[in-house]
Amino acid sequence: MVGALVATVVAVSPIVYLVIRATDQGWGAFLDTLWRSRTLELTLRSLWLAAVVTTLCLVIGVGMAWLVTRTDIPGRRVVQVLVGLPLALPSYVAAWSWLGFRPDLAGMSGSVLVLTTISYPYVYLPVMAALRRCDPALEDVARTLGSRRLTVFWRTTLPQIRTAAVGGGLLVGLYVMSDFGAVATMRHEVLTYTIYQSYRASFDRTPAAVLGVLLAVLTITIVLIESRYRHRHGAARIGAGAVRPQPVLRLGAWRWPALAVPVALVGFSLGVPLWGMVRWWSRGTSRADTSQVVDAAGNTLLVGALGALLVVVLALPVALLAVRHQGRLSKVASSAAYTAHALPGVVVGLAMVFLAIRVVPSLYQELPVLIVAYAVLFMSLALGSIQAAVAQIPPGLEDVARSLGSSVWGVWRRVVLRLAAPGIAAAATLVFLTVMKELPATLFLRPTGFDTLATRLWDATSSVSYAAAAPYAVLIVVLAALPTAVLSAVGDRRSRE
Repeated sequence: MVGALVATVVAVSPIVYLVIRATDQGWGAFLDTLWRSRTLELTLRSLWLAAVVTTLCLVIGVGMAWLVTRTDIPGRRVVQVLVGLPLALPSYVAAWSWLGFRPDLAGMSGSVLVLTTISYPYVYLPVMAALRRCDPALEDVARTLGSRRLTVFWRTTLPQIRTAAVGGGLLVGLYVMSDFGAVATMRHEVLTYTIYQSYRASFDRTPAAVLGVLLAVLTITIVLIESRYRHRHGAARIGAGAVRPQPVLRLGAWRWPALAVPVALVGFSLGVPLWGMVRWWSRGTSRADTSQVVDAAGNTLLVGALGALLVVVLALPVALLAVRHQGRLSKVASSAAYTAHALPGVVVGLAMVFLAIRVVPSLYQELPVLIVAYAVLFMSLALGSIQAAVAQIPPGLEDVARSLGSSVWGVWRRVVLRLAAPGIAAAATLVFLTVMKELPATLFLRPTGFDTLATRLWDATSSVSYAAAAPYAVLIVVLAALPTAVLSAVGDRRSRE
């Protein structure tokens, strides 16, 4: 109970204090900043970028998912894996690579290109899973009634995958609204980039706080709209149905030409970033200091490990409360964690700066504040995995342990913690991976002289030292690929079970 309360306070305190800071000079100053034409322009730019990228990702994600699950395209299993890999690529690494290849892409067009090529897996992966769970009998019935294949897909298949597609689209929209690395590298001024510029360039931090509140309200509104839509248009069926193979469309002579579509997509998503890293590393004149690269890699692993540890410690009591003692407190704690995850990293970073200066000034720009910010941002990532693991433990095992004389702590340690360990490990790995790639909160809160791979890469690209940035980009991708491989192996093993 106490642990869940602490986790709730940690999750909501940044946004509460950000509101207090934004209205510190009175509601008049708050409204003056909010109603500026520049604020409206930035808001429309952010929403337009999110709308364009989300639409493109929906088209690409649904199309790719259908191609690899419902056709006999050559090398289907390999294509399934390769198409999902761009998810591990940080947006600022992809933007840096594209900008080195085509400097004229800076701005809106480059931001759309980069964010689309790395975000479509958010739609592709859940839609592919939904297509595998579809009931083929419904499509068989539709075809026996004379419907054409396209009509069957539109009226029968699409409603069954709609929830997964909308959920993936929500993740894309939130990612684009909160992204800082790609738009900053592309020099495309939207809310996140402007908040960072305003904070760094002005002694008056009120405009940055007001824009932070506005961005938080926009992201939370998007989450509420998606939740309302999901409740209204949810699709369910009675029973799991019989396991049957999904229908496969024989492409005939179009099999190999169809393969060109995912090959081109993977080439844009992974090929260009990899080519950019190799090109700048081999041809550029600027060079990174080896000791600085080693220090940055060590710091990245350190904050990743500490962030994962704190997130698991905070998420575990919330998950136990939600599964074993459902009530108002458990709902509030879970909602607070998911709401905090909807906040952009730049907003949480800004709020933690204000909070540290006012409440614990001795910890300003110290490592503990940075780790707490990671916990605020990524607690929900661990919550879902730990909740699923705890829910699979029969409550009767705990009763048996108590009847044999074990204390509450003994039952928790010997039964709950031991059986939920795989889920906890998966949650910690996911958070570790995400923390290593995080940029905006780290830029705001890192201790003086403390650099991670992401901040070093940001500093190098900001000074147009692309060759010096290459080692940091390569190390980020390599270190991010290892946890991704672990998560894939765990997921594959669970699917076989």
